[in-house]
Amino acid sequence: MLIKKFKQLSLPQISEHTKILVAYSIISPTTISTIESALEIKEKYGFQWYDCTILSSAISDGCNILYSEDMQHDQLINDKLRIVNPFL
Repeated sequence: MLIKKFKQLSLPQISEHTKILVAYSIISPTTISTIESALEIKEKYGFQWYDCTILSSAISDGCNILYSEDMQHDQLINDKLRIVNPFL
């Protein structure tokens, strides 16, 4: 993502930014349960597959807000996760 949107950054700069982001992030493995939940989200809401895996992972990790400019603002997923566009 950084490579496409911030072409002025070099790969070492992107690596440094990534290290900072990872330090403040929760990294969770993709499990069978995550995939099954993503499939249910795909069927129910019709999102793209990778968005479904993000939504499923967020719900699995107990998140209640997902910030995204690419999904429908203020949509509630499975009565647990609200999508918020931070740029509105």
